[in-house]
Amino acid sequence: MAAQIEPLVTVSDLDFMPEDGSRYEVIEGELFVSKAPGLTHQMASTNLSWVFSSFLKVNPVGVIVATPGLIFDELSGVIPDLVFVSRERFKEIVRNERLIAAPELIIEIVSPGSENQRRDRIAKRQLYGKFGVKEYWLVDLQNRVIEVLVIKDRILVPAATYKEDEEIRTPILPGFVCKASDVFSI
Repeated sequence: MAAQIEPLVTVSDLDFMPEDGSRYEVIEGELFVSKAPGLTHQMASTNLSWVFSSFLKVNPVGVIVATPGLIFDELSGVIPDLVFVSRERFKEIVRNERLIAAPELIIEIVSPGSENQRRDRIAKRQLYGKFGVKEYWLVDLQNRVIEVLVIKDRILVPAATYKEDEEIRTPILPGFVCKASDVFSI
């Protein structure tokens, strides 16, 4: 018996999705639907935005942007929680109010549930590696850790896992320091 092949979803198809408060993303032609993030998720995002914005105000080397549209190609359009784009790359990767190429850093705050885990830990990790994201942070709210992955040969590989009072640093932003606990504080 032959397996049924599902039709591919395109970025253009996202324009026809209902405005129902859900987040619609397409990764390599597969549709992912998630609910609006919960309060704890949003608070972690706000904390990260504040930490990055404070650093970038003193060191204006780029911008941190929350939930931008990121369209890699016709089969892959996603909405990361946060991205950092350097000033040098900003004009080359922004078109029509969307990012169209890999920013230097993407941060995803992993929501509970196996489908969310699969999307962020597998599908997005592979996608971001394929398109050359230099660094990918996975913020795990349940375990209160931040996993940092870095690009090697178009694959994002684990580099470090930070807990509570451990300091996160990144070569993308020399001088940047953030305690993992600052992300999880409420």
